[in-house]
Amino acid sequence: MRIRSKQDLWSGIMFLGVGVFFAWGASSYQMGTAARMGPGYFPFWLGVVLALLGVIITLTAVAPNTEDSEIDKFDWRIVGLVVGSVILYGVLLEPLGVYLSTFILVVVSSLAGHDFNWKVSVANGIFLVVFSYLAFVKGLGLIFPLWPSFLGN
Repeated sequence: MRIRSKQDLWSGIMFLGVGVFFAWGASSYQMGTAARMGPGYFPFWLGVVLALLGVIITLTAVAPNTEDSEIDKFDWRIVGLVVGSVILYGVLLEPLGVYLSTFILVVVSSLAGHDFNWKVSVANGIFLVVFSYLAFVKGLGLIFPLWPSFLGN
C-alpha cells in the first residue's frame, strides 16, 4: 500500500484526531436522545461524523486512482498572522468595539493569503462588519460594545 497523497493522509489524520477528541470529551456530558438532546449529544455526534470523515479522507490517500501530491514547507508566518489576528481581536474588542475590531481582524488575517489585495480585504472587512451587525445585533439581539469605549456609548 503506497501513500499517494500526503495532504489527504495528514488531513484525514487531523480530522480523525479532532473528531475522536471532541466525541470523547462530549461523552462526559449527558447525552439525551434525538428528541430531547442533552448538552453532549450534538458535539458527540459531530465528533463521530468528523472522525468518520477523517477515516474516509485517510483511505483516499492510498487509493490507486488518487493523484500524487506532496506537502509544502510549513509556513509559520501564516499561522502567526491568523492566530495573532484572533488574539488581537480579543484584546481590541472591549476598547474598540465590534465594528473596528472585526474590521481589523479581517484585514490582518487577510495578510496571510498568498494573493493579498487591499481592496478585497477592505471590502471583506466592511461586509463582515455589516453582516455581524445584522446577524448578531439585529437578528439575535445580542449586546456588544459596538463602538470604541472612548466615544462614550
